[in-house]
Amino acid sequence: MRSVAAALIIVAGGAVAAGVSTRRAAVARGEVEPLTASVRTAVTNARESVRGSVRRRVRQRAESAVPAAGPRVATSGGVGPAAPITGSWRPVTEQRMTGSASRRPAGARGFVPALEGIRGLAAVGVLTTHVAFVTRSSSGSPLKRVFGRLDLAVAVFFAKSGFLLWRTHASHARRDEPGTARPTREYLRSRLVRIMPAYVVLVAAAMLLLKQNHVNGPTSWLVNLTLTQIYTSEFLVAGLTHAWSLAVEMAYYLAFPVLWTAMKGLRGNAAGWRIPVIAAFGASGLVFPMLPWHGLGILPPYVNEQILPPAFTAWFAAGMLLAEVATAPPGTLVRLCRDRLARWGWWVVGGAALVATTVPAWFSEGFIHPGPVEFAARTGLAGAMAFMVLAPVVLAPEGTRFPVLESVPLQKVGAWSYGIFLWHQLILLASFPLTHTPLWARRMSVIWPVTVAGSLAAGAASHRFLEEPARRALERR
Repeated sequence: MRSVAAALIIVAGGAVAAGVSTRRAAVARGEVEPLTASVRTAVTNARESVRGSVRRRVRQRAESAVPAAGPRVATSGGVGPAAPITGSWRPVTEQRMTGSASRRPAGARGFVPALEGIRGLAAVGVLTTHVAFVTRSSSGSPLKRVFGRLDLAVAVFFAKSGFLLWRTHASHARRDEPGTARPTREYLRSRLVRIMPAYVVLVAAAMLLLKQNHVNGPTSWLVNLTLTQIYTSEFLVAGLTHAWSLAVEMAYYLAFPVLWTAMKGLRGNAAGWRIPVIAAFGASGLVFPMLPWHGLGILPPYVNEQILPPAFTAWFAAGMLLAEVATAPPGTLVRLCRDRLARWGWWVVGGAALVATTVPAWFSEGFIHPGPVEFAARTGLAGAMAFMVLAPVVLAPEGTRFPVLESVPLQKVGAWSYGIFLWHQLILLASFPLTHTPLWARRMSVIWPVTVAGSLAAGAASHRFLEEPARRALERR
């Protein structure tokens, strides 16, 4: 537990440093007042607010005392209506909402191009870890240990999905509108249309093209086609082992309508309660893997509780929290993402959270099955990393540019990322005979570029000839 605390202290310390840097930079630019001036202004505003409240009450009492027959002219000694509040006083938030501070967060609505670039990088990160594993390059040195933990980029995928799917409902609640923002049937249809056509083709290709899968019977086909393999003993199928994360994501797609329906009463003035509720939901995922499910006989021995959906609530909650913050009136977190230097601070702290999971004294290396506490700590750090990677993009002022993330190459990779994720395992297996390399040979420098090139080509083809045509055809029905 000391190691976990140390890792969390690193993350928290970086966040505080980023906040202090942002505050100082904002003061230097004149966007905010020094702390002492802010305190004085707050006290003055509070005093004026109290005086205004007292005057309104006096006026209301005076008006209620007027007889119904008509108004009575007040004498010089009588109490008349309260004089209007004069002067230039306005709330501090109104006085300071200038420049970038007056713009809503970029992620409050619409398409955010930089998120597409992040998704592309995350897909390459997952691919890199899988290459490192089969080339025995995921442990033994600091760099290799980082290669072995880039699979935590899955947390970025989950958080991004949580953000985009929750944002409409967060905005709906902030506007105090009744019900839910989107019909469940329409939402589920869109998710199935997006995910299933390309995935079904992948399952068929893996089952038919790989000889080792020819022994798999109808049950294996069925559970893999329905993304229920993580609940059975039919999990390890060549070319499809990475689909566990897709099975988890599909489970959350199905759960989201239940979640936003359960929270539909938290709207308007009560919308502020949504953040602590979501935070508690995310924290439950850190507790889930530490409970003795197998010892209690609740789960059969062949089910791995560390790939079940409840173990990843923190990753989805990271995106849901960002959706709530992005659609709420701008607060501290939004201000911490308005300065360029501070945005880099967020990314540095996110990187530190990832690196913390590679420290051998704290966490096991490679694909060793971790213990419950270690798994919870790793999952929590990955959720923090995902939040800090996405926050500077979705909470930056609307119109902020991210040249690298919005560059044409990364936008293409982001658009192809689902196909890259789906097909990279088959490409990876094919890269060994293609390069005349034995499986498990320590030749990552050979296998990685071949796998990346092949996966990019497969992802582009999947997007153009499979995913988009299927989407257009099915959405017309």
